[in-house]
Amino acid sequence: MRTERRTDGGEGDERTERALLVRTAEGDESAFRLLYDRLADRVFRYAFTLLHDRHLAEEVAQETMVIVWKQAATFEGRSKVSTWVFGIARFRALDLLRKEKRGDRVPELDLVEPDPAPAVESRERTLRAIGTLPEEQREVVFLTFYEGRSYGEIAGILGIPEGTVKSRMYYARRSLAEALT
Repeated sequence: MRTERRTDGGEGDERTERALLVRTAEGDESAFRLLYDRLADRVFRYAFTLLHDRHLAEEVAQETMVIVWKQAATFEGRSKVSTWVFGIARFRALDLLRKEKRGDRVPELDLVEPDPAPAVESRERTLRAIGTLPEEQREVVFLTFYEGRSYGEIAGILGIPEGTVKSRMYYARRSLAEALT
């Protein structure tokens, strides 16, 4: 399965994001715009994996970034900035799902840019297979393969033990292997 890993996430990126968040907490709009540019698309993609609706994911991404602007000073530094932001996005998305009382939806297949024909077909098959996973497994797969998160970071975002993350990934991989063979 070819995935699009993020290219950022190194220690320098984390220092930059922390510095931008500190400046944002001080009311620096230009720092917030830079932080927004770094995180908003990733937050949208994460929300999309939870909601399977482009418009709702955009709403969650915007709400999340507004919360980041308003509550930047509340960041305690116990995690990466992006982990904190993803936690906010997850809460907003799950809250929206509760309010909307949506049923199961199949994710849109244009989540990533199209490749030449054989790769497109393979990617669509993979995305369809991921779309059939239970929500808990689908979320772990997204955070691992599309966001490049470690199991420890995922555990922090989801508020579950790292062993549970590993278990969900194990079952997701097993299901995907069966669906794609």
